[in-house]
Amino acid sequence: MADEQVVKLLEEIRDLQRENVANYKVALQNQQEAIALQKKAVQRSKVAFIGLLVLFLFLGLSYFVPILTWFFSWILRG
Repeated sequence: MADEQVVKLLEEIRDLQRENVANYKVALQNQQEAIALQKKAVQRSKVAFIGLLVLFLFLGLSYFVPILTWFFSWILRG
């Protein structure tokens, strides 16, 4: 009877270990997907930052170039 209990206990341990391995594989896959999503988000944020920088420079230069042109022409006249 004790042998049957030991065998049953060992089988339960084996089953739990298999379940643990299966859960670990799922968790690992979820982590890999999360890392891939984070990399995509970082790439998109870099592109958005560059786009905003270009827009900001364009708007800034279109505002300041006429002012600087007027200023330098006023200085050179005087």
